[in-house]
Amino acid sequence: MVKVCLYLILLLMGYATIGVQVLLGNLIVPGNLSLVLFCGICGGIGGATYCLRGVYLNACMRGNWDEKWLPWYYIRPIVSFVCGVVSFIFLKSGLIVLEAQQSEHPTNLAFYALAFIAGLNVDKFIEKLEDIALVTWGIKKSRSSSNSDACSPARAEKSEEG
Repeated sequence: MVKVCLYLILLLMGYATIGVQVLLGNLIVPGNLSLVLFCGICGGIGGATYCLRGVYLNACMRGNWDEKWLPWYYIRPIVSFVCGVVSFIFLKSGLIVLEAQQSEHPTNLAFYALAFIAGLNVDKFIEKLEDIALVTWGIKKSRSSSNSDACSPARAEKSEEG
């Protein structure tokens, strides 16, 4: 459990460091890719936050830490980073539309917020993408999306209880 916590904290620090270095100009990213990178970082931060919460809930609150979930804790923040990037693509393409008033001075906060949420709740985000794919292109949902509730330690415990 300590290794997982250390990994997640280092990952959060890495995401933050990369973001700050890009903002300071110490890490050169082509202008059109910086928003994509920041969306990935926001997604990754969301995923790492969710995993840290999972450690807290499963190890401290419930007392049911199980080593079989280690791959989930290591892989989830990476998948969350990818979902943050994918959220940018879907938002930029207009396949996901946010209901908000237009501002005189537009910012990228909506991109960052959606990316964070996509990383925080990967299962629901993927379900939403599959809904969009079904409506837009007629692509049926994957079998794994109907099983997504069993893909996290906290949710798996709920399904086992009842």
